[in-house]
Amino acid sequence: MSDEAQRTPSPEESDERAVESVRSFLRERNFPVEIVTSRDTIFTVEDASKAVGAPSEHILKSLVLLADDRPVLALMSGVNKVDVKKVRRATGAKKVRMATPEYVFQWSGFKIGGVPPVGYPEKVPALLDDDLFLYPIVWSAAGTDHTFFPISPEDLARFTEGERCEIKK
Repeated sequence: MSDEAQRTPSPEESDERAVESVRSFLRERNFPVEIVTSRDTIFTVEDASKAVGAPSEHILKSLVLLADDRPVLALMSGVNKVDVKKVRRATGAKKVRMATPEYVFQWSGFKIGGVPPVGYPEKVPALLDDDLFLYPIVWSAAGTDHTFFPISPEDLARFTEGERCEIKK
């Protein structure tokens, strides 16, 4: 194996790959959106709200859960908390838990604080919080905690092939 093949990517290279996977996904679906890069972090909903200039309700949280050890996305309005019992019922799983940050990064290449709703290495079941549909546009992370893009909940449902459901506490 060459030195290049064995080299661990730098954090900057990992971030570039993460954003490019989201950009490629959107481009392949002819979604005309500009991914915005902010000097300010969007790590938390409050951070994202300030950076984007939108209310916290309009910030999309993309949470990775494990339903019977298989990844599932819970796409939530920024002010809502996910109810794992409701996710368990929606997925038919016996056991549902939050994925660890290490699992999320190893599986997807995305770090917590920048987890997007799209751009994964495989199709991921997605559950969309009903409250997202109260807003014409929500703001999503685009692969890092400094990149984001706007999307309608309807486009989000279409691109993720997700199920709109009541999953908030």
